[in-house]
Amino acid sequence: MDTVTNEPDPRRWRALAVTLGAGFMSLLDVSIVNVALPSMQSGLRASAGAVQWVVSGYALAYGLTLVAGGRLGDALGRRRIFMFALAGFVLMSALAGAASSMAWLVVARLLQGASAGLLTPQSSGLIQTMFQGAERGRAFGLLGATIGFSTAVGPVLGGLIIALFGTDTGWRWVFYVNVPIGVVALIFAARLLPGEERRKIRIRTEIDFLGAALLGLAVVCVLFPVVQVESGNFGTWWWLLPVAVALGYLFVRWEHRTVRQGRAPLLDVRLFTNTAGFSSGATIGMVYFCGFAGLFVVMAMFFQTGLHYTALESGFAVTSFALGSAVSSAIAGRLVSRWGRRLTVGALGLVILGFALSGVAGLLAPGRSAGLWMAVPLLLAGIGGGAVISPNITLTLENVPTRMAGAAGGALQTGQRVGTAVGAALLVAAFHSGADSGDYQAGLAIAMGAAVVIISIALALAIREFRGRRRCSVDENLSQRSVISSQ
Repeated sequence: MDTVTNEPDPRRWRALAVTLGAGFMSLLDVSIVNVALPSMQSGLRASAGAVQWVVSGYALAYGLTLVAGGRLGDALGRRRIFMFALAGFVLMSALAGAASSMAWLVVARLLQGASAGLLTPQSSGLIQTMFQGAERGRAFGLLGATIGFSTAVGPVLGGLIIALFGTDTGWRWVFYVNVPIGVVALIFAARLLPGEERRKIRIRTEIDFLGAALLGLAVVCVLFPVVQVESGNFGTWWWLLPVAVALGYLFVRWEHRTVRQGRAPLLDVRLFTNTAGFSSGATIGMVYFCGFAGLFVVMAMFFQTGLHYTALESGFAVTSFALGSAVSSAIAGRLVSRWGRRLTVGALGLVILGFALSGVAGLLAPGRSAGLWMAVPLLLAGIGGGAVISPNITLTLENVPTRMAGAAGGALQTGQRVGTAVGAALLVAAFHSGADSGDYQAGLAIAMGAAVVIISIALALAIREFRGRRRCSVDENLSQRSVISSQ
């Protein structure tokens, strides 16, 4: 009798390196630009509000296209969408670097963010396709390392680029650096990414355009007022939040109807109700990013505005977090199949401890020495953070069918982007509550305390899910024993 074996693609690890390199580049652009904003403002003679849209516009477009990008990858082929999105990202990076006006730069950043949103979910979808079992955990571990490291290392690389190319034109090279890296990634992607069997599809039936519009508008209605908090315009746009709730409700109803009619939904909402671990894992990820990612904005403000560090010095002050996160993510990816949700629970506890100690160190450190005092606590937080992100991705997506991997990965990333935006607004507001009176150390301590509270909520959710998994495991064992005893 002939047996059919599904041999793994021998090029899968090299293909993974290509997708992670492209993913690193797109995620890096979320944080690297922050330290270049003063350079852009002086170089283009723009207002502070206009320059802020270089960051906010990218975040909005990025969050808007994540789920749609995942669904396009599922329907049209992940390799095809990956190549298209990467080419768009490279082109928009070049246009952003060449911008001669703020309007030009903002439009280029919007399109660059949209390209990044299409690109990102292809990575998780390709991992679901190329890897199985324990290897998938290791691959997601590397993806988690990429996410954590890119978030933390962005200020360092941004500071280095500004220092190398000068204040007036350094911001252009923050974008230009993507071009040669992206071109190399395109060449290797064409050679290494697995091809998909071409199949005839009807775009109108395979792509849920109304669902994409409803979800996209809901995401914009959440993110737009949130990104206005720092500029003080939240009071003008707060009414978009209840509109987002209404649009979200309409999206869920529409997706249920689409499934009942036998058509392909943008995001099958049964992922949240029928797929074990997806809903709780996505919630844990969103809450964790709410407490984690915004702190890097706060620390940049604390070091540069409060302690008068240069952009490069400010970047190096958080390097220990990046290093700890990169190392622990790779290791955690190998351990998640054995330890499961226990790994996330312990890691979240370490993050809470590290950030709490960082707040105390920043409050007690004399003069400009806060960067040194905070290095070890941030290293602890980074080790914990790396062991949160990659295991949570693995555990959240482990039961997702491969055909839905792109959309599921897009939904997970969308939650993380929303959490990042909301967390940045909350933590910056917490920082200003102390810093506006001139006490920057108190502002940092308040923001760190707020982050600890938010991450503690993520810890409570992780403990709850761990207990639920353990109960399910006990029930399954009892069921198996009863079946055996009745035979």
